[in-house]
Order: sequence, then structure tokens, then C-alpha cells
Amino acid sequence: MADDFLSGKQSKKAYLSRVWAFVKKDKLLLILSAIFSVLSVVANLLVAVFIGKGVDNVIGFGNVDYGELTKNVIFIAGFVVIIVFSEWLSDFFIQKLAYKTAESLRNQAEEGLLNAPLSFIDAKSKGDLLSRMITDANEVSEGLLLGFTQLLKGVATILATLIIMLVIEWQIGLLVVILTPLSLFVARYISKISAEQFKRQAENRGKMTSFVNETVGNQKIVKAFSREERNQEIFDGINADLKESGTKATFFSALTNPSTRFVNNVIYIAVGIFGAMKVISSPLLFTVGDLTAFLIYAVKYTKPFNEISEVITELQSAIVSAKRVFEIIDCKREEDDKGAAALTEVSGSVEFSGVDFSYDKKVELIKNLSFKAKKGQKIAIVGPTGSGKTTLINLLMRFYDVDGGGIFIDKKDTGLLTRKSVRSCFGMVLQESFIKKGTVFENVAYGNKNAKKEDVIKACIAAKADGFIIRLPKGYDTVIDDDDGLSEGEKQLISIARIMVKLPEMLILDEATSSIDTRTEIKIQQAFDTIMKGRTSFVVAHRLSTIKSADLILVLDKGKIVEQGKHEELLSKKGFYYELYNSQFAKVTEKQEKTGG
Repeated sequence: MADDFLSGKQSKKAYLSRVWAFVKKDKLLLILSAIFSVLSVVANLLVAVFIGKGVDNVIGFGNVDYGELTKNVIFIAGFVVIIVFSEWLSDFFIQKLAYKTAESLRNQAEEGLLNAPLSFIDAKSKGDLLSRMITDANEVSEGLLLGFTQLLKGVATILATLIIMLVIEWQIGLLVVILTPLSLFVARYISKISAEQFKRQAENRGKMTSFVNETVGNQKIVKAFSREERNQEIFDGINADLKESGTKATFFSALTNPSTRFVNNVIYIAVGIFGAMKVISSPLLFTVGDLTAFLIYAVKYTKPFNEISEVITELQSAIVSAKRVFEIIDCKREEDDKGAAALTEVSGSVEFSGVDFSYDKKVELIKNLSFKAKKGQKIAIVGPTGSGKTTLINLLMRFYDVDGGGIFIDKKDTGLLTRKSVRSCFGMVLQESFIKKGTVFENVAYGNKNAKKEDVIKACIAAKADGFIIRLPKGYDTVIDDDDGLSEGEKQLISIARIMVKLPEMLILDEATSSIDTRTEIKIQQAFDTIMKGRTSFVVAHRLSTIKSADLILVLDKGKIVEQGKHEELLSKKGFYYELYNSQFAKVTEKQEKTGG
């Protein structure tokens, strides 16, 4: 749906009707805003009536009907008070509705993100998704709903003043009607040009958010590789594109008001000339007061066309933003097949049978991959970068589904099971640690909502994390987040404790101790050995100690298992594993022996 708005796959009307589906949940607020908007318009028009009467009360020098003039002034003051309060109430209700609509849009977009397949998330940058969730959601609610008030007031004012002018003097009123379409044609032509620029502006804004998020979140890497100047160049390029598209969007949209205002001034002058001639020729039928009121109505009649043209500009931007938000809301959900069963009472046997998979269906990655893991076995997965180690884990967790073959847990095809039940039987520790904003207790208990504090403390002691936690200002009640000054090793210890408090049936360790020093790793490995007993474990291994103790080593290369067996067996074959071992792991061992690590 990326280009539906401009390509015609989904029209403006379709997007407006979809936003209306969110608005109608609180339509009472919309109705109240509309009522007070119309009340404001009526009061404004009545003010003009009494201004005209007031002018006629001043008949000439020394000939003023003060009694009637005073009454008219009181009426004018009363209507002004009504205008002030009705406009305030109208804005209050529409603002409240705008925020509630933005909240609903963000909630549904968040639901879409949480239930979207990883393939959708991986295809988008984090910054772009953030921009859609926050900036674009606000643009939709503010652009459409706040524009609604202006549109309603404008339409009501145009219709009412048109009727009044035709009643007062139909010939001059008809002149106004004939000249008015010029304003509409100008506004429509300019808004058509600005639509494409608003689209480009939204896209560039997403790129900007994405790049800034990427740069700020990885400042150490940027500085370590001296990328400051290059990143500045990239930023300048994106910034220049955003400036260009933003400037053009603003320029073309800004042309609307002065262009239509010029047409409106022409109309005002025409009304003044013909009205004055009418007063001179028929002073009893068309008074100076009538001309005064008529001129006020002419201004009130033409002014909404300026406002409506501005609303059209806001709508262009809001609809582009709506398209971006609805792309998240409409993304394909990660849904289980109808009749999918829940996986219960897991023993831990796993089998890959003739599995085929590719991220890009044009590029072959995994082809006819097969192996078996018995209950309680420790499976080490090794291979060069890009060999398919992480992909194998993604398939095991059903982050992605296989293209062919099948994956079986306890002889049950995972493709026929619910994803939640499959994932719940695994505990997963990744190389990149995840720390949510919350207390240490909340972070460790993240995967076990029933965990008690004593369970968390026990898990942290087992994970060797208790030592640094008790030194924090409030211990387990200390609020932490990903940028809170914890070292990568400390974050990873919390991630390991998170698994230990969950005690899943099977484990996945993807370089789980990569950020921990060798001494601590030995202690952690002892804890892992304890938790692995009786549990099937899959370990993406880069450390020799893990590989040597594995019950089965899977050696991957270019998406295929080229060798499998135990450490000594594979070494004796002097094949791919032997070469990999001697080029990588043997060097690690030699280094550890020299350093005593």
C-alpha cells in the first residue's frame, strides 16, 4: 500500500472513510464541536446584521438614534461573547477528539507491529517505523480533525452568507457567486502540485528519523571508525532533500492563500462598486447600512475559501501520513493456521527434515537441511559468517516459516502448531542483550510473569549477576534501561538470569557469553551446565569449551550441513570442521594457554 494514495489503489475518500472509522467511536465529541461551530457562524452573521442597523441609526450630522444604536451595540456585544465561548468549546471538543483518535491510531499501529512477521520489521528501518508511529499518527489526527472544524465553519459560513446576500440584493449576490469559482480553481490547481511534495517530505522525514536514530544509538562505533565526517555528509544529503521537499511543499501550499485572497479582493471591490451604485440609485431600497452589511458578508463569504484552501493543504499532508500509518496497521499478521494445536508437555526432541528456506526467494540459502536432536542433547552450531547459523535459529523459533520440508518437536510438525506454544518452550539468550526501561526485577522476570522476588534473586545468583546488582542504588528495585550506564557484560548477565528464572524445556544460546570476560564465562558456563541438564540446547558457538562438550556439532556452510558429529570425530575426518578449528579455535586455545585464561 506504499503508493496507494498517488497510484489510485486507495483513494483519498477511502483513507478518509478509514479515519472516520476511528473517529466515530467518539462521535459525540465531533457532534458537540460541530454544534458550537455552527453556533459561532450564526452569531458572526448576526453581528453583521446589527452592524448594518447601527450604521443606519447614524442618519446624519447631529441626527443619531442613540436609543436604537445602544440596543444594536448591546446585541453586538452579546453575540461576540457567544462567538468567543462557542469557538473555545468547539476547539476543546475537536482537540480532545484529535488526541483520542491519535491514541487509537497508535494503539492499532503498535498492535500491528507486535503481531507483524519479522520479515515486515526487517524490511523497514527503525527510524522510519518510529516516524510513522509518532509523527505521522499526529499528522493524521491534527490534519484531518482540526481541519474538519475549519471546513465545517467555512461551508456553513459560505451557505448562510450566500442565502442572506441573495435575499438582500440578489443581483449583487449573483455577481459574487459568478466570480467565486475562480478562487476554487486556483486552490485546486495549487493543491494538486503540492500533494507530491508532501509525499516526498514525509518519506524524507522518515529517512531523517531513521538515520539520526541509527547514529545516536551507535556513537561509539561511529567514533571508533572515524565516521563523523562521512556520517555528516550523509546527514547533509538527507537534510538537503528534506529541505528541498519541505520548501517546495510549503512554497506551493503557501501560494494558495495569497492567490485566492487576490481573487477575493477583486470580488470585494466589485461588490463595493455595484453596491455604491445601488445605494445612489435606490437609497430607500438599498441603504448604506445594507451596503455595509453586504460588504461584511462578502468578506465572510470569500474568507472561508482561503481557509478551505489551507485545509486542503493540510489534508494532503494528513492523507500521506495516513497512508504510512495504515501500511503498519494493514501489514500481514503473524497468524497461526486454522486448527493449529498448542504444544504441551514437551520432552525436547527436535528434527529438521529436508528444510528449504530463503529470505529472498530468488537467492537460495538453505536447501534440504536435515538433522535430529535427541532429548537433553547439547547441539553446537558452527560455521563461517553467512553460513545460516542464525537463520536456523529463526526457523526453529518460527520467526520465519520454512519454504519446504518440516521442523518437528516431539515428532509434531511446528507448522501445524501455534507459534506462541512453540516459542514458549524455548529460552533464548542472544548476543545483543535486551534491557527494557524498568527495575532490575522487572527485567529479569520479563519472561515469567509469575516469578517472585526470591526466584529472581536465585536466578541472578546462579547467573553471577547478583554481585553488581546489589551494588546498584536500590538493588533489585533500581530502574535501568539500555542507556543507563550498565556494561555490555552486565546487560548480558541480566539476560542470562532472565532465562534461568523462566526454566524452559529447551535452550537457544546465540553467542550468549560473547560480552563476558573469560573468568566470568567459566562461572556462567557452570551455571549453564546445570540448567542444560535434561534440556535440549542449541548453542551458536564461538568458544571452544562449548563446542568440545557438545553432544552433536552441526557444521554449516552456505546453508548446508557439511559435517556433523562430536568434536573428536570431526577432527579425525580432517575436513571442513578441522580446517575451521585450526584456523579459528586452535588460535583461541593457544592464546588462552599463553595468558592462562
